[in-house]
Amino acid sequence: MRALLPGREGHVGVTAADNRLFVEAVLYRYRAGIPWRDLQERFGDWKNVHRRHSRWSASGVWERVFQHMSADAGNEYAMIDSTIVRAHQHSAGAQKKSRRTKPSADPVAD
Repeated sequence: MRALLPGREGHVGVTAADNRLFVEAVLYRYRAGIPWRDLQERFGDWKNVHRRHSRWSASGVWERVFQHMSADAGNEYAMIDSTIVRAHQHSAGAQKKSRRTKPSADPVAD
């Protein structure tokens, strides 16, 4: 994947300080579902991260990375979010509701 990313040694333009940290910041932002301004300080200034992300999007870097990663799609990368997995209530150990007979109208008759 390193060969697909701009900012590497020998690439035209400025050499990036740490592509790995930047990609991790973008992944963290999308995994956590947070706004850019809420990125943790360890990723650097959120404005710079957002600006770089926008530039990579406009130049097609993310598309190339996605195409490269999806070409090697194996099951080891599959993830299932437990919020969409449903099981029948009885398979989860819930007690079955028993049928109750109607009580008679005359309690003395029982």
